[in-house]
Amino acid sequence: MDFQDYKGVWVFIEQKDGAVASVSLELLGAGRKLADKRGVVLAGILIGENVKHLTNTVFEYGADTVYVYDQPIFKHYRTESYMKALLDCSDKHKPEIILFGATSTGKDLASAVATDLPTGLTADTTELDVEEETGLLLASRPAFGGNIMATILCKKYRPQMATVRSKVMKALPPQPGRTGKVVEETILLKEEDIRTKVLEIVRETVKKVRIDEADIIVAGGKGLGSYEGFQLIHHLAETLGGAVGASRDVVEAGWIDHAHQVGQTGVTVTPKIYFAIGISGAIQHIVGMKNAGLIIAINKDKEAPIFQNCHYGIVGDAFEIVPVLIEQFKKALSREKVSSTSEG
Repeated sequence: MDFQDYKGVWVFIEQKDGAVASVSLELLGAGRKLADKRGVVLAGILIGENVKHLTNTVFEYGADTVYVYDQPIFKHYRTESYMKALLDCSDKHKPEIILFGATSTGKDLASAVATDLPTGLTADTTELDVEEETGLLLASRPAFGGNIMATILCKKYRPQMATVRSKVMKALPPQPGRTGKVVEETILLKEEDIRTKVLEIVRETVKKVRIDEADIIVAGGKGLGSYEGFQLIHHLAETLGGAVGASRDVVEAGWIDHAHQVGQTGVTVTPKIYFAIGISGAIQHIVGMKNAGLIIAINKDKEAPIFQNCHYGIVGDAFEIVPVLIEQFKKALSREKVSSTSEG
């Protein structure tokens, strides 16, 4: 395999209902940095039906080129059809790196493509870098239960591939009017060539916790001692109008549902304010909240790793500190409400 034949950084552009997925925009930001460091083109690969208009968004968020497969056979995501398109494009243009969002679609497609190429795939990456001279992708993720960070390399094969979770990377500010090169691709695929058939799309409305969309998150850990003790987190979150988050230990203890878990094996969040109460700060938790705007930690252990990853830290007993915070927040919010009423 001649690595010199492989050039460029690609991002698989996931789309649904006529819009580009936010994780793809985030990956364009990360991909832009990698491409600039290598001095190569950043490209998006867009697959679907009636999706060509989305190239404008892809350009605005940093891409130089967009490869488009716009055919009726790609109306619905199916592993086999999308895989064949991506393999076709990769064979023609030979990228050195391909990034996918770690969504159900992205993970499914990336694993299928990596197997068929064949090449390596680093899953649930939280940090990305590239060696300027060699083009070697440095894909890092927590390992051994979140106790260490492992940087995984793919030295013998190209392209190098990684999936990256939503909210881990940051999208670049869009540049309205920015344009690039559109390459329209086609592939000879018939419905009878695809083994999976879409019979019906059923959209079920389910009330689901979305802590990744919250502006304020109050998260608690095993330091709260028990299910009863964890209720303190609910009280503070209710006072602030925020969402409740939790460490993995708390979820495994059965104090709260997995939908509230923050971290590598839970949800990655980027709230404006994040309270970490009774949370020691294992790597697997830190990667899920490190990009919060303001991080406030409360822990009795002054040596807890969380204090190395927060903006403000309070060493002390949460059962003494949090009730005082609740009382003061209630007073402040009451004054604000009275002031707003007077002005009205």
